Amino acid sequence: MNPRLDTLQPYPFEKLRALLAQAGTPPKDLRPINLSIGEPKHAAPECVKNAIIGSLAGLSVYPPTKGDPLLRQAISQWIGRRYGIPEPDPETQVLPALGSREALFAFAQVVLDPSKDGIVVCPNPFYQIYEGAALLGGATPYYVNSDPEQNFRCDWSKVPTEIWARTQLLFVCSPGNPAGNVMGLEDWKQLFALSDRYGFVIASDECYSEIYLDENNPPLGGMQAAYQLGRPDFKNLISFSSLSKRSNVPGMRSGFVAGDATLMAKFLLYRTYHGSALSPVVSAASIAAWNDELHVIDNRSQYRAKFDAVLPILEPVLDVKRPDASFYLWAGTKGSDADFARDLLGHTAVTVLPGSFVGRTVHGVNPGQNRIRIALVAPLADCVEAAHRIADFVRASAK
Repeated sequence: MNPRLDTLQPYPFEKLRALLAQAGTPPKDLRPINLSIGEPKHAAPECVKNAIIGSLAGLSVYPPTKGDPLLRQAISQWIGRRYGIPEPDPETQVLPALGSREALFAFAQVVLDPSKDGIVVCPNPFYQIYEGAALLGGATPYYVNSDPEQNFRCDWSKVPTEIWARTQLLFVCSPGNPAGNVMGLEDWKQLFALSDRYGFVIASDECYSEIYLDENNPPLGGMQAAYQLGRPDFKNLISFSSLSKRSNVPGMRSGFVAGDATLMAKFLLYRTYHGSALSPVVSAASIAAWNDELHVIDNRSQYRAKFDAVLPILEPVLDVKRPDASFYLWAGTKGSDADFARDLLGHTAVTVLPGSFVGRTVHGVNPGQNRIRIALVAPLADCVEAAHRIADFVRASAK
């Protein structure tokens, strides 16, 4: 067996299941409400459903590893529209992917050279795929703690020079998971300069890019930042996106990888053997989704309504504020986040995720400690009901 498998930590939801097994039985008159998992619950768009129905003949065709040319073109055009930049070359700078999760993991295996004792830098807290991809690729993760005093951004200047010198890959996530913070142009300028100096690759996880709360202020993307900073070739940058959150189709497993053509060529070679091509049925549905913005605008309005309804209930009892983007609340608790989540379920039938489960202890601190992640993915009425139960629980616990 691959000995690197033994370096993997239990996934956060495995930890959560073990924790919640210790909770008491919730009151029978309370309907369970699960806000722990970032799984969209809004309806999938009709254009996607119709495209699937109309392309079922594609089940009888092997999909090309490089992806349907029409899908690559649709993605390229969407990138150009969304970020106000020239469309990337659909032949050399765009690849469809089975969602961003698969692509993030696979891309690390392309970049990492296990013979060189390399390092993968990532934010902390973080999406666990970053850590797993680093460990199974033979590298050592290095975690950069988020700073609540800076809207949970990472201060990259605190990474020692000797760490950057060994870094092969940097994962960034903007909008962030779990805090929903967005990287600015100065952050990107700093990271591009470091990449140029030390030669590492930047993997930009942007799966929450279309869930933002100010309709007139969409988050800055990595490719957009590169273009604005005079890097139209996207040197050493690969961006990852997905339809899962944008279009409420997590079960479709469709996203894309785009950026530096040299890196993309190596990634395509890897995928030729890895076997991760999108079905023609999924490709047709993806084209329909990337070409339609009306359902995305409606999606954002539904999340905006949830934040508007829930925050006035929770702000008086928890350390919580409206994020820049995403559908999460990153709320502070006065005591143990794990105890809070366990007891909350036992008393209210509401499930949230302890923040420490998505972080690691670095320099004696786990930046997820004493925080919970609340995913506002349930219907509006359920989110409001859950917020009231959480508020009542906090008040009762304070007595």
